[in-house]
Formats: sequence, C-alpha cells, structure tokens
Amino acid sequence: MDRSDERGPTIISDRVAVNGTVTPLALLSDGRLWWPEGSQRSLTIEKEVIGFVADGPNIRLKTVVETRDGCCACGSRGRLVRNDVVFRPSSEESHRLWCQKLREIIDSLGRPKRLFVFFNPFGGRKAATNIFRDQVKPLLEDAQLQLTVQETEHQLHAKQVVQSLDISKYDGIVCVSGDGILVEVVNGLLQRDDWDTAIKMPLGVVPAGTGNGMAKSLLDSVGDPCAVANAVLAIIRGHKRSLDVATIMQGETRFFSILMLAWGLMADIDIESEKYRWMGSARIDFYALIRIFHLRHYTGCVYFVPAPGFEAYGESTSYPGKVNNSDSIDVEPVKSQTLGCQGPEINVEKLNWRVVNGPFISVWLHNVPWGAENTMAAPDAKFSDGYLDLIIVKNCPKLPLLSVLSEVNNGGHVKSPYVMYLKVKAFILEPGPRLEDQEKEGIIDADGEVLARGKGSYQCEQKALMAYDKLQITVDQGLATIFTPI
Repeated sequence: MDRSDERGPTIISDRVAVNGTVTPLALLSDGRLWWPEGSQRSLTIEKEVIGFVADGPNIRLKTVVETRDGCCACGSRGRLVRNDVVFRPSSEESHRLWCQKLREIIDSLGRPKRLFVFFNPFGGRKAATNIFRDQVKPLLEDAQLQLTVQETEHQLHAKQVVQSLDISKYDGIVCVSGDGILVEVVNGLLQRDDWDTAIKMPLGVVPAGTGNGMAKSLLDSVGDPCAVANAVLAIIRGHKRSLDVATIMQGETRFFSILMLAWGLMADIDIESEKYRWMGSARIDFYALIRIFHLRHYTGCVYFVPAPGFEAYGESTSYPGKVNNSDSIDVEPVKSQTLGCQGPEINVEKLNWRVVNGPFISVWLHNVPWGAENTMAAPDAKFSDGYLDLIIVKNCPKLPLLSVLSEVNNGGHVKSPYVMYLKVKAFILEPGPRLEDQEKEGIIDADGEVLARGKGSYQCEQKALMAYDKLQITVDQGLATIFTPI
C-alpha cells in the first residue's frame, strides 16, 4: 500500500466508507490524512487529530477543528470544537494496518501520555469544576491520556502535593485555574530535595481564573485566543518552551515568581479592590479611578542591573548590601531553606548596579507580557531571555495617569513619557512609607498574592511571607518548562 503520487509519499491508502459513501483515503508521510472530496480535503495529525479509537469495523478519529460562524473554517482563526471523523476500512487487514500506522505517527510526536491535573474550584469565577468536567476532561480523554486528578482544597494545597509527588509517574502537571495554582506548583517543585530534576517537569495551564496572565501570554504569542480549548490542545500536542523563574529573597526566605511583582499603584489596585469583589471584573476599573483621584506616592529606592542597551537608566551605584529579614513586622515564620533551590549562582556584588530614587507612583516587574487577560503590562517581555521587564511611574499628573492606565490593555502605556520601561537582570526593592502619610506603608504583590504588608496598609493585621522591607530578585534563565502552542 506504500506509494507516491502528486500529493507526496503515501504511507497507506485505501478505499474507505464514510457515511455510506466509498471514497479514497490516504495517510501521507508528512502526517496528513487526505481525501479527494468535500470542503476540507485533509487533516493534519500533528495539529488537528488528537487521538483515535477502533469502533468495531470503523475507525473514529478524534479531531479538533476551527469554526467560524458555525461553519468549519480550516486555516482561519476561529473557535476550536471537537469533531469525530469516522471511516470504515475495506478489510480487517486494512483496519489493522490503519490503526498501526496512525498509532506510530501519533507516538512519534512526543506527546504526553500521563498527566497530573489540578483544578481549583474556589478561585476566580469559581468555574474551574465545570470547565474541567465539560471542556478539559473530554479533550484529554479524546487524546487517550491517563489522568490523575486532584481538586485543591485550600491555599497552598497544590504546593504541598507536588513537594511529595512521584513525578516519575507523569509526563506533565496541568493547572486548571488562574495563575495561583501554577505559582504554587513551581514553588513546590523548587523546594524539593530533587528540585533540579523536578523543575524540568513540563507544566500546563488552562485559563479558569480571573487573571490568567500566563495562559494569555502563551496563547497570544501565536495569535490564539485565551480559550480553554486552545490551552488544552497546546498541552495535548506536547510542545514545550523554557520559562525564566525569578527568586525573590529576603534573608533566608525565598519565593519563586514566574509572573510579576508590583509595589505602589498597581499592587494597591490589585489587592485592595478585593473589598469590591461583589462587582466582578468591574472592581478593578472602579478602584483604579479611586486610587487615581486619591493618588499615593511612595518613598523608597529601586536598584537594578540593566540588560545590555538599558545602561542609561538610573544612576550608577554600588551593590546596596545584603538583604535581611526585618523583625519589625510580625511575619509568618519560615524555616531556613537548607534544601531546595537557592536561586541563581551569581555574584551580585560584582554586577553593575544602578539606582532610581523615589518617590514612586508605581513599580512593576514582569516576566511575561500579560499580567491578566486584559493587562498587557510588558509588551516586550520574553519567556526565557533571562531578564525581567521593569515598568516605573514616578511623577505623573492625574489626567495623564488616567490615560496611561487606559493603555495597559494593549501595552501602549510603556510609550508614555511618564513611564520608564527597561529590562533588568537583577533587582532590589527598598520600599518606604507613603509620602503623604509617613505612618502608612504599602503592599508588595507577587504573582497576584500579597508578599508583604506594611504598617497601616490594607489588612495589615494579616501575616505575610515577608516583611515590608528590602528584598532582592534574581533571574534563573529558562529554569522551568511549560507546554506551549508552538
């Protein structure tokens, strides 16, 4: 049955029955299934066929195709839908050979076969349970993946699970949630004894929260919508890319960040708007207006090691000294980490440090372009360039500031003359109190969670991982691995 024709080399061809109609069907060596009739004359196994099953004398192909306005629109950007293509080979021997060749091609693609899946029923819109049941699980089952499913029961549950998980049993860990569970998983893997092996485990994220910054960044990088089906298909196909991990350090306490750190206006909006959660997503815009009209300025300093080409920012300075835990604030006790990842091995004292002095309106540090589905915080950020994108706003009148924030959804804010935008290899934040009220300090937000609460800040009575004091950030280039659509 092996032959070549104008379509290219053919692995197997046959006259098969589709809906009672007999038609030629060929499996080509480039991984396409080709037939001569109909509007869609081929399927690419790598992109569109996620699995198949032998259904009596028939073979049922499990495919994902794009639709637009309710019609199949192969080759265009549309909504992805599941679609079964059923055909009946001409004989039992042909049936056996089709199954063999299809399996060989799919196995050759290096797709994952066993996944550990977290889903968070409490986060964001509290829709993850339905999203997993109705959208994620059917696609993963079509791909015949072996699933171990864990519903998270409380904060840090995912972190605790992966710290003792036998990762040799799995080809990837998938988070059906917002960004929070993914961050927990990264921190759990990096605090294991075998962290250097564990962090190589490919991670997948399916958008089911309120932010979804990582999923948006990955999918938008190829022009795909931030949709559940697109994210799941990327995991099934098994393509991977490296991801930088930032180590935030204060004394012996470490937090591993993959998204962002915020201090000032953006942190205040993100965290303090929780009091208006009943408003839904509108709470962010509503509280942003409140904060602009009652603008805060924070004293302090930011120190950084600029990437090549950004040496003109700030003023030259020496390394500002070791970062220690402050005992001036009641912080949650954290055991000294003698095991697990300690961060990148670099001599920070010998780096070329620069400094920008406050007061500041906002300091924002980003690892990926999107902080949320509607927030393109750092349009030039790369997944594994070894740098973080630093966005600073110092002096900005209220009306231009309103204009700056209105451009955050498309990244246009970084073009404002009031915005300093650069790439850094290392960073030290020395936060101070509000300029308007020295008795009140701010909030430091890392990956959507409160890292530190200063005195007089929102819910300052709650314990945090770190003190509102100097902290240092360094970058491990490409340390983690993540499933990607390319």
